Amino acid sequence: MNEIVIRGARLYGEGDPVDVHVADGTIATIGEAGAVTPGEDAEVIEARGQVLLPGFVDLHTHLREPGREDTETIDSGSAAAALGGYTAVFAMANTDPVADNAVVVEHVWRRGREVGLVDVHPVGAVTVGLKGEKLAEMGTMAKSVAGVRLFSDDGHCVADPLLMRRALEYSTALGVVVAQHAEEPRLTVGAQAHEGERAARLGYTGWPSSAEESIVARDCVLARHAGARLHICHVSTTGTVDVLGWAKGLGIDVSAEVTPHHLLLTDERLATYDPVNKVNPPLRAGADVERMRRALADGVIDCVATDHAPHAVQDKDCEWAAARPGMLGLQTALSIVAETMVRPGLLDWRGVARVMSERPAEIAGLPDQGRPLAAGEPANLVLVDPDAEWTVRGAELASVAANTPYEGMRLPAVVSATLLRGRITSREGKIG
Repeated sequence: MNEIVIRGARLYGEGDPVDVHVADGTIATIGEAGAVTPGEDAEVIEARGQVLLPGFVDLHTHLREPGREDTETIDSGSAAAALGGYTAVFAMANTDPVADNAVVVEHVWRRGREVGLVDVHPVGAVTVGLKGEKLAEMGTMAKSVAGVRLFSDDGHCVADPLLMRRALEYSTALGVVVAQHAEEPRLTVGAQAHEGERAARLGYTGWPSSAEESIVARDCVLARHAGARLHICHVSTTGTVDVLGWAKGLGIDVSAEVTPHHLLLTDERLATYDPVNKVNPPLRAGADVERMRRALADGVIDCVATDHAPHAVQDKDCEWAAARPGMLGLQTALSIVAETMVRPGLLDWRGVARVMSERPAEIAGLPDQGRPLAAGEPANLVLVDPDAEWTVRGAELASVAANTPYEGMRLPAVVSATLLRGRITSREGKIG
């Protein structure tokens, strides 16, 4: 019997320390600290009052395999996820070849199982080749062994309203979720940064907030008429939050995510012209960042998703206009949430469990993730030292790439251990 005892942890950071006994992939018992007697072969993790949470779930990550293994692989991305406290991630479809058919999504699913550090769920493309012209084989992917539950053309907006309507209608019959990269392409031609005073002063072509908000409003209406479940990727503007509040007030089945970088960073960083800060949607104004935080705390935005986007050196170490958008996020997400939401008192640790584990698992329909910390539940767990701090160094992260905007930052909260079905996948900054 595989047996682990976590000694002296505080569930959700609340109450007195307890001992958690894990056996054969399940939380067997939870008792007073010191009351659980481990078996002779049990592994003991000394938690010393650290916070125990359900393992994190990321609805939005880019693992780049197949096709761009020079920037990330399922091995390296899974390691980064485990070190960041994740037990399940959703790998976006913009691979090469595109994950728009059963063959590719099954390959990603099988590779994830081979690596075994985190549950890798492939995201299926909505349209063939992400071209926005013809619907992909959603039904075939949903019924494949990969069991695709989430579909997105992320990186590209499904801009054609008729095509998006059809995708939403098909999704209702399949019982799946369509996730939209909300960007009206005709409003962002040549766009390089958030449209505003700073972009104009620095000479960047602006990416207007309305490009995001107009698509979100349109798709909420389409989802309402289709009776479909809609998910909005990487929300970044105050106006989008207003639209989401309106839609949820009408009972439209829409959920939304915010990235860690949109909770912390603003377009003030554009002054350096450093492409490490280039991302899509772009870093917004300070007022938008403050609204993202409040909306996450209030539940208008449902969850945090990393949009982990590794890039090769040549795709970032170049002039701004030629640089690829995107940032690493899996190993820094918890710390950014702690910095922006926990330290200011916007969320407690139970709230962190809600936005990083429970709600994303619910949106994706994962029955064994985001579960309560209780006897009989799957032992998908993360142990967090809330008082520890660490300094971010891109070269020391597990990803193949090193494009982190947090280089040199001192951040709070450290993942002490991650357990996937009762097996330790990371501990004290090391895999396994």
